[in-house]
Amino acid sequence: MLKKIFKNGLFYTFDPIKPFVEAVVVENGRFFDMGTTEQMLLHWGRADCSIVDMQGKAVTPGLIDSHLHLSGIAKNFLSLDVTGVTTKREFLERIRIKANSLQKGEWLLGWGWDENLFTDGTYPTIQELDHVAPNCPLFISRICGHASLVNTQALEGINYHAAVSIPEGGAIVLDEGTKQPTGLILESASQLFTEQIPYYSYGDLKKSMRRAIHFAMEKGLTGAHSNDPVYLGGLHQTYQIYDELLNDENLGLRCNLLIDHMFMDDLKERGMYTGYGNETLQIGAVKIFADGAFGRRTALLSEPYHDAPDHFGEAMFDQETLYEIVRKARDLSMPIAVHTIGDQALENVLDILDQFSAVSYRDRLIHVQVLRKELIERLALPSRIADIQPRFIVGDFPWVQERLGKERIEFAYAWKTLIDSQVICAGGSDSPIEPIDPLLGIHASITRKAPGQTHNGWNEKEKLSVEEAFKLFTVMGAYPTNEETIKGTISRGKLADMTVYSQNPFEMEEADELLTTQIEKTIIGGEIRFQKQ
Repeated sequence: MLKKIFKNGLFYTFDPIKPFVEAVVVENGRFFDMGTTEQMLLHWGRADCSIVDMQGKAVTPGLIDSHLHLSGIAKNFLSLDVTGVTTKREFLERIRIKANSLQKGEWLLGWGWDENLFTDGTYPTIQELDHVAPNCPLFISRICGHASLVNTQALEGINYHAAVSIPEGGAIVLDEGTKQPTGLILESASQLFTEQIPYYSYGDLKKSMRRAIHFAMEKGLTGAHSNDPVYLGGLHQTYQIYDELLNDENLGLRCNLLIDHMFMDDLKERGMYTGYGNETLQIGAVKIFADGAFGRRTALLSEPYHDAPDHFGEAMFDQETLYEIVRKARDLSMPIAVHTIGDQALENVLDILDQFSAVSYRDRLIHVQVLRKELIERLALPSRIADIQPRFIVGDFPWVQERLGKERIEFAYAWKTLIDSQVICAGGSDSPIEPIDPLLGIHASITRKAPGQTHNGWNEKEKLSVEEAFKLFTVMGAYPTNEETIKGTISRGKLADMTVYSQNPFEMEEADELLTTQIEKTIIGGEIRFQKQ
C-alpha cells in the first residue's frame, strides 16, 4: 500500500519518546514515521505518496469510548427519544403524539425520561399514561436503564396478576393504598415486558446500527467498547450485524463487544473468546450487572441511603449465584466486566474475584461511582481496570448528594483519587444514558460541572487536567482490551487512528471552549472516515 503523509498538524502523540510532531507517515494502516513536515516530505514525499494537509489543526490519538451501548443509540433512532425533557407535561404530550401515529395494539417504545429534570412533578401515574396512550401498550425506559414506565395495556400483555412471578432483583411498584401497579417497573422486572415486545426486523436493526456507527465517528470516536446482545437479539445476531457492517461494509469504527453472561453457552458453542476477531471487531469480556443505579436507589451501598435510612439498594444476584457466573467465565478463560455503582456491589465482586486467578485480559469494574479507601487499594492491581464515565457528574449532581450524604460524597465520582492511586482507568460515556460525545466527557472530567454552571465544580479536588482527561479516552482506552501496544498513542508501528479538532484543546484558556470545539476529521487506519463539511 502507498504511503500517506499527514503534514502541517499539531500532533499530540501521548508518546513520551516523542510527545509532539508536525507530521506523520502512514503505511498499511499503521504509523510508519513521524517528525517535522520538512523531514517527512524530504524522506518520504515521492510522486506515488499521497499527502493530506492538516492545516495547523490539533490532532490526538483516536478517541476511544470504553463503555457504551451502540444498540441503545441505534434504537433511539427507531423509538421515542425523551432524553432532556424537563416537564412531565411535555413528556406526556410527546407520548400522546407518538401514540396517535401508531396502529391500535402496536407497542409504543421509548427511552430517556428522568424525573429529576421535571419542574412540574415526578414521573407520570399509570392513569396519566393510559390517558395519552389508550390504544397501545407502552414501555419507556428511564435514562439510567434501571427503571421503566408501562401502561395498563402493557400489564395486560403480560397477563399481570397479584401473584405474578417477578425475576430476581426486579419489582413492579405498587400503590401503597390500592396495591395496584403504579406503572413504574424496576430492574429485571422489565424482562416480563421486553419478552412480549415484537422484535425489530434484522433489516431495521442493521440500518439503525449503521447509522449509530457513523454517528460515533462523527463525534471523533475511532474505537468503541459496546454492550449489545440483550438489545440485538443475542450473541449470534449481534456478531452478525457487526461483522457485516465493520468487516464486510468496512465502515471503519473499531469495536470490542462485551457479551452478557447469559450468552456464555453461545460463546462456547461458537468457539469464541476474549480477543476473538481482528483489529476491527473483537469479542470482549463477559458483562454482568451487580447492582442498579442511584436514581431509583437500587445501587447497592454498604450503609443506608442518606435520604432513605432503611434502604441499602439492590443486589442483582446473591453471592453464590454471582460466584457461579464468574466461575463459568473463568472456565472460558474470559475476564468479566461488571456494572458496580455502589460500594457494596463493588466489594461483593472483588470478594469473588479474589477467589480466582487472573486471566490474560483485565477484569473491568464499570462505573465504580462510590468508593471507600480500602476498595480503591483493592482496585489498584494490574489485572483490574475501572471503566469510568466522567459525564455522570452532569447527570447526577446535585441530587446524588441527597442519596449519599456529605461523608460519602468525598469518595464519589473520585476519578482523580483513582488515577493517583495507580488504578488503571479508562473513560466512557455509557451512551445513550449520557451523550456519546467524548468532548463532553472530557469537559466534565476537567470542570466537574454542567455546561453553563458557574460554581467551581462538584468536589473540585477530583478535577483532572486536560492531558489526564484526554488520556482517559485515548491512551487508557486501549488497556481494557490489551491493545496498549497497538493503539492509544501516535507511535511508530501502532494503528494509525487519529482525531482532529477545530480548536486546540491544549491551548485553551477555559475548558468551556471544548463545548464549541468540533471534530474536523476522524481517521482510522490512515483512512478519513469522517470529515466536517
